[in-house]
Amino acid sequence: MVSTRILIKGAGEHSSGTAHRLFRAGFRVAMTDLAWPKAVRLTVSFCTAIFDREITVEGVRAVACKPDNTAMLATFDWSHIPVFIDPDCRLKDLWRPDVIIDGRILKTNLDNHVGDAPLVIGYGPGLTAGRDVDFVVETSRGHDLGRIITHGPAAADTGVPGPIAGLTHQRVLRSPADGTLQPHRRIGDIIHAGDLIATVSGQPIPATIPGVLRGLVYPGSQVVVNQKLGDIDPRGDPAYCHTLSDKTRTISGAALEIILSFLNRRQPT
Repeated sequence: MVSTRILIKGAGEHSSGTAHRLFRAGFRVAMTDLAWPKAVRLTVSFCTAIFDREITVEGVRAVACKPDNTAMLATFDWSHIPVFIDPDCRLKDLWRPDVIIDGRILKTNLDNHVGDAPLVIGYGPGLTAGRDVDFVVETSRGHDLGRIITHGPAAADTGVPGPIAGLTHQRVLRSPADGTLQPHRRIGDIIHAGDLIATVSGQPIPATIPGVLRGLVYPGSQVVVNQKLGDIDPRGDPAYCHTLSDKTRTISGAALEIILSFLNRRQPT
């Protein structure tokens, strides 16, 4: 079981929570992402290693790897998680993983096919179990969060962020224009309504609610109008910025269940 190879597409918040759980369970986990990731919860996203060379999340370390260095996986010591700049997921064909997990929650099927690996798992809307992937994990907050779907899609995207302390769209920061993000606050800062969080092309992004700045895309990111740039946690506890969320832990638990069930079925009797 420990030699099982798991490739995770995307290294943002929910992909990272899954990688964290599977790594601690003893699996060999590798991740891929864009050259300039778009994640907002950078303090708990392994893609931050692409910017800062490495990052540790709740005791698990990830290190950025060059896209032309995949051969090193043959002798890798698996003391940490390698994160590759690999937007086309070439690692899939070079490494031949046993399991592929698309944790990007793109809300569409970009590049997944049943048969890409012995087991293919996808997160959230836009993917259909039995066609695009073998299993879909529900990512919408509520009663069905983490439900394992064996046939058909997850719940349709509502366009409304999941509530935290009763707030939904009010806590999300979006770009007012195309341009370069210039931050004025850092993740973990206490925020008051009206505070200037960042600017894009000279246009301000003010906070509409008080709380803690829980997420913000990396400084200098090129963004487009209405893109999600970050979020404010109205619960006001800076410690939450550095720990995995309840949603992430639920989703990752579903992935672990799918993988263990799959491996148990493969064991000889």
